[in-house]
Amino acid sequence: MADRPRRPRLRRTLLAALVTFAVAVPVSGAARPEAVPAPAPTVTGPLRDASPAVLEERYAVSRSDIRAAGRAADAHGDRKRAESLRAMAAAGRQFLSFDGRDGGRSVEVVGELTSARRIAVLVPGAGVGLDAYGRLRHGMTALREELGEGTAVLAWLGYRSPATVSPAALTTGRADEAAPGLRALVDEVRAVRPAARISLLCHSYGSVICAQSASGTAADALVLYGSPGVGAQNVAALRTGARVWAGRGGDDWIARVPHVRVRVPFVATVGFGTDPVAEEFGAEVFDAGDSGHSDYLLRGSRSLTNLARIVAGAEPLGASR
Repeated sequence: MADRPRRPRLRRTLLAALVTFAVAVPVSGAARPEAVPAPAPTVTGPLRDASPAVLEERYAVSRSDIRAAGRAADAHGDRKRAESLRAMAAAGRQFLSFDGRDGGRSVEVVGELTSARRIAVLVPGAGVGLDAYGRLRHGMTALREELGEGTAVLAWLGYRSPATVSPAALTTGRADEAAPGLRALVDEVRAVRPAARISLLCHSYGSVICAQSASGTAADALVLYGSPGVGAQNVAALRTGARVWAGRGGDDWIARVPHVRVRVPFVATVGFGTDPVAEEFGAEVFDAGDSGHSDYLLRGSRSLTNLARIVAGAEPLGASR
């Protein structure tokens, strides 16, 4: 009992050490993803029509923009970016939008948005970008396979994702910037598919973005998984009518992140507060099995099964609260 008062101080010390480490990580010689040049994309405007002809036209425009960005990456000498973009521009890929500048922004669709009755929007966390887009693609295709017909999965890469170990990954700054774009996308999808069930699947730092966009969201469900916290004390603070779920795998290192918010003078407020799977947060907790931090959408996993069930409007399997 004697050491209990020291725990808040210990957590603050751990956070301070993490900030120091993040600032001190050597990055000399590493090209910043946002430094790779790309041409301005074709202006397509908001999504107002989900008819097959309109969607095919948007997909074709985005494919052309991706190829142009790939040529620019090749000319810049960034083979990794160019290779990733060539894969993204392959026949059959469906991008509602693409912008290769400033690290890259995109919205990809797997499935038929025109007729989808269940729609999932994946919101990725830190360390995801055009260079590592394959991970996001694998996850969305696995989820679509689990969901089956009558569904669509959108991968929303709509912000400059912070590096996993960086000061930006410890504050809500990037999430504050990204939230309006996510809210706008959900509004557009709701407008073209008004009767569909829409779920936001928010991984890691992506859960912070979802929380910032939760108030007034047109989504039916908000699913926070592998979350470090969302910058809100509890579900009530999100001011959302969406059903809020939370889950964390048994092998996810994020469980060891201190769930505090600390004001660092002259820097920012660091940390994201209450653990979303804690009872006091107030979310409905689903069984995510033994998933590691990057494993929630692995084929055959309990986490993928339950995420798909939530998207479909069914209750998840196993223990929940």
